Amino acid sequence: MVDSLRYLKTVGEQVRETFLRNRTILSFREYMEAFFEQPRVHARDAAQYTRDCFDYYGTETVQRPAGPLRRFKLFDRPFDRPGQGEAPRVWAGPHEGEGGAPVCGHEDAQNAIYRILSTFVRAGRVNKLILLHGPNGSAKSSIVAAIQRAMEDYSRKEEGALYRFNWVFPSEKLIKGSIGFGEMVAGIDAQSYAHLEGEQVDARIACEMKDHPLFLLPRGERQRLLLEQVKPDASFALSAAIREGELCHKCRQIYAALLQSYNGDVLKVLRHVQVERFYISRRYLTGAVTVEPQMSVDADYRQVTSDRSHGALPGPLQNLSLFEPYGPLVSGNRGVIEFSDLLKRPLEHYKYLLGTIETGVARMGHFLLHLDAVTIASSNEKHLSAFKEISDFASFKGRIELVQVPYLREAREEERVYRHQLEGAVGKHVAPHATAVAAQWAVLTRLKKPVGDRYKPDLRKLVEKLAPLEKLALYDRGRPPDRLNSGQAKELRKSLPEIWRESDSYPNYEGRSGASAREIKTVLFNAAQNPSAACLTPQTILEELVALCRDKSVYEFLQQEVVEGYHDHEEFVRLAEAQYLDALDEEVREAMGLVSERQYRDLFERYIHNVVAWTRGERVRNKGSGEFERPDEELMAQTEAIVMTGGEERREFRRALISAIGAHRLDHPEGEIEYSQIFPDLFRRLRDHFFDERKRMLRKNTEKVLRFIGDEREQLLPREVEQVQTALAAMKTRYGYCENCAKDALVLLLPRRYND
Repeated sequence: MVDSLRYLKTVGEQVRETFLRNRTILSFREYMEAFFEQPRVHARDAAQYTRDCFDYYGTETVQRPAGPLRRFKLFDRPFDRPGQGEAPRVWAGPHEGEGGAPVCGHEDAQNAIYRILSTFVRAGRVNKLILLHGPNGSAKSSIVAAIQRAMEDYSRKEEGALYRFNWVFPSEKLIKGSIGFGEMVAGIDAQSYAHLEGEQVDARIACEMKDHPLFLLPRGERQRLLLEQVKPDASFALSAAIREGELCHKCRQIYAALLQSYNGDVLKVLRHVQVERFYISRRYLTGAVTVEPQMSVDADYRQVTSDRSHGALPGPLQNLSLFEPYGPLVSGNRGVIEFSDLLKRPLEHYKYLLGTIETGVARMGHFLLHLDAVTIASSNEKHLSAFKEISDFASFKGRIELVQVPYLREAREEERVYRHQLEGAVGKHVAPHATAVAAQWAVLTRLKKPVGDRYKPDLRKLVEKLAPLEKLALYDRGRPPDRLNSGQAKELRKSLPEIWRESDSYPNYEGRSGASAREIKTVLFNAAQNPSAACLTPQTILEELVALCRDKSVYEFLQQEVVEGYHDHEEFVRLAEAQYLDALDEEVREAMGLVSERQYRDLFERYIHNVVAWTRGERVRNKGSGEFERPDEELMAQTEAIVMTGGEERREFRRALISAIGAHRLDHPEGEIEYSQIFPDLFRRLRDHFFDERKRMLRKNTEKVLRFIGDEREQLLPREVEQVQTALAAMKTRYGYCENCAKDALVLLLPRRYND
């Protein structure tokens, strides 16, 4: 039996150890020691702190249709993955926002935000509002939430330490002399009241603005100290907020009153200062605040000295009219403030932002509110378009940095979104390809027909004929249409970044309209409740998509005019189903093992060796006889009949193959050549040809599997049972099927693909 007292003592020791290790409460002298140890950690404004948070979690390079892009790992939310990173911490306050999903894609937006933060750092002040704009459900709020969540975690690291201060007034019982301003009695630290325990303190006044402790130093001395200790250079700039910042109105009054009472002895004033480490927290509105559109008041103030609880203040302070500010702007100071759906509010409600953003000062009735915060807002495209039409837009534009956040256009990234949303949330097994069909349909609804006039003549013909599914494959895997010859395919792949960026500057850019991830999430959860399916299957999702396409009055994107196959959302359901059947067909073929992948790999390699010899005018060694023979024209012709598209000339086709192999070897001088990576399209055609010739056997084997699953296994011979079990085991281990969704998949596949 666990001894509760011993357990609580152990927990208490751990919490106290963490409290002390984190240097949670310091005197001002102790804080200055920490400053001298790491001056750059303690001399950052909100922009520098936020940018350092981006840097802390690191970056990686990812391949996107536009080319290689830098991805900031904080958007993968590594701090929310159990078992990742450092060992679990001893409790040091609640952990905020656990379990958030990563932000998939959107590297362009990530880099834009980072560039803007870097501009703020170089300028020495935050002087613009970052406005994320895009369609509803495009991850604008998720991007801000990831940043705020990263800052919560970063603020708990040694590198991310943040400090504020409080005013502490000891109990009169401990003081000699008058009204809390005399010398300390024996046994009490005369240099600081910061570590007095609760019963020894009559009053503790917090600074709502979380003023930087360095503001307690006279400005001139502070600037000299910062230049001397921080040594600004290209990697670190001293911001105006830190160099020139001042105490808030209330703290300035207290400071002045104490200084007067102590006849100018600033050391006696500073002994009333208790420096406290604080942590960014969305839950407790500390340095991370979201202002919803229905909130009309972002800051206000109330009188402190009218509150009876402050009756214990020393006499000189009781004569002051102290006011404390409150509201989202105050809570978010020294962190990130988000204005969600900013442009939904009436214009009058955010006109004050014009001056506040540029100067960092909000005007209150009795004082000025000096802010040090990164301000990020979001807006959908409709409200932004309307905002651009008003006369005041020109004034706002100079104080706003626009960051476009469109819907995702890569199906693989869209699928990641759904996998994270479904993880542990549907109560059913999620069948293979379930999220893929949803992602493919969603992305197809967002694609726009290319504008051929933007391209040079040769490329124009290729781009104008891109069908929606071909464009999706080009974006997602860099795969050009199979109908193109090798030269055309190479040209299209080379021009992919240009195609991807084609509409970036258009008002109606690609990714502005279509199905949102929120709408697809509803589809997925509705499909999961289908009582006829034991698993969440592609079939049930396709049924829900068909139903969605009927609600044209509900979903605006369904009302778009069909343009040469684009925006044909009902047809997209059929295309997504066909893609699913292709993938399922391939998996069933592989699981049944009718033809090993090694066989057609060997055939393709023999073909390439013969082509190389033919190109060089050399002979090929016969592995059986050991004799050197002329290249096998029959083998090459048979293979080319399978892999070549119409209109290609064999000699040019063979030379193009050799050129591609040579280019690959230049880029990859070491290791064996993997032809399936160099020629995926040719390899796929060859493989499909092999399997098409064995379709009858596939049908018979599929029927055997269905009889086995359907409790008719007694009709099968022992050898057939063994074959079926091997196939089912392969479907389970390789691809993630269970018996239920394997049965559903085969019932769908059999009449569609194996009845010829």
